[in-house]
Amino acid sequence: MLTIFGKSHSRGGFCDGTSRRDFLTVGGTLLGGCLSLPSLLAAEAQSGIKSSHKAVINIYLPGGPPHIDMWDLKPDAPVEVRGEFKPIKTKVPGIEICELFPRIAAMMDKFAIIRSLVGSSGDHDAYQCMTGRPRTPANNGYWPSLGAWVSKLRGPADPSVPAHVTLMYRTGEQRWGYPGDGGFLGQAHAPFRLVGGKDNGMKSDSLVLQGVTPDRLSDRVSLMKGFDDIDRKIDATGVMNGMDAFNRQALDILTSSRLKDALDLSKEKPETLARYGVDDPAFERDGAPRMVRNFCVARRLVEAGARVVTMNFTRWDWHGGDGMNFVQARKDFPLLDRAVTSLVEDIYDRGLDKDVSVIVWGEFGRTPRINKNASRDHWPQLSCALMAGGGMKTGQVIGESNRLGEYATKRPVTHPEIFATLYRNLGIDLNPVREFDANGRPQYPVEPEVLPVRELV
Repeated sequence: MLTIFGKSHSRGGFCDGTSRRDFLTVGGTLLGGCLSLPSLLAAEAQSGIKSSHKAVINIYLPGGPPHIDMWDLKPDAPVEVRGEFKPIKTKVPGIEICELFPRIAAMMDKFAIIRSLVGSSGDHDAYQCMTGRPRTPANNGYWPSLGAWVSKLRGPADPSVPAHVTLMYRTGEQRWGYPGDGGFLGQAHAPFRLVGGKDNGMKSDSLVLQGVTPDRLSDRVSLMKGFDDIDRKIDATGVMNGMDAFNRQALDILTSSRLKDALDLSKEKPETLARYGVDDPAFERDGAPRMVRNFCVARRLVEAGARVVTMNFTRWDWHGGDGMNFVQARKDFPLLDRAVTSLVEDIYDRGLDKDVSVIVWGEFGRTPRINKNASRDHWPQLSCALMAGGGMKTGQVIGESNRLGEYATKRPVTHPEIFATLYRNLGIDLNPVREFDANGRPQYPVEPEVLPVRELV
């Protein structure tokens, strides 16, 4: 069985039945295609794919980060609500955040905080942060993620780098490691998985061809033998139907130095890496490890050509005993503060702030009232998000909650609105976008009536 970062799809073909995007993926003539690479690039230009490389880095905090302790503190609330942390002033007058985020406070002009995110499904699941929709029995495995839509609508910015890649670790709570998939758009648009899980030493199974390791990829005879050994069984999900394109993509991606270089942090200046901090590869129980330098990897992947990069970071389900919420916050808030600000600083230093959007969020918020274990429980009624880049209007707070941080009292924002904003930042006009699912029903990335968050654009 061949596993590799991206997956195949079906469209109108060229002279040997291969689709236009599949040829672009393998670099034209690498496997004996009928068009040269320059011809393919010209064909891509004629198809309307823009040359501008816009991108999104979607940072998911598994478990439900405590909005009331991070971005929406209530210092005047009763002690059983306000918690242990104090607010600090930021670079933007009138905006205060938790004292454990001093770096974000110093760069607040480059961030926007949404304090009124509503509509969470209430499940411990990355699905809604990857797709903009709650997981239901009807759409489980059916609805394409943001990255899948972008892959379909834009294709790769570079033939040797997948448009949709993920640094989401496979977690003990499987839904916390869900990076989205291709849904009805097809497996071609599912994410390239660049990391694995605890059981395989974090190595991605997407980087191994059966019988052929990356060290042997220069031996094309061995590689093609590996392809010949693939079991091509008929698969009702469509995975096997697209396997040929999958193989073609695998060859170009795994033999290209561009993706490999993006993952090689030894090419970064030591002082740059030092700003991000030091990785902790130990998995946090059933969550993800504290790999702070993956924030740098995400930026490098975007620079290499990725359009959507997703990642998960540690574990934020903290409602156990002994004040776990505040104990863990003291450990993880500073790590997040350092990693996110280093990422955004790099984006600005490289002139990417108009093109690369960053979002940091989790599946829901936390109860304003502290529980008997001196922690906070699940609270889907309200959560927050932190955003940066993408040419957005930053240095502001959007929305308000009531004095106890229980519900939105001003400008509630929904997940689809955030996704519409991200598509807008990517330069995708959603008005003409319509794709048909397997049943012939028209579908849209977000419903036509949903607009971007007006305050950001």
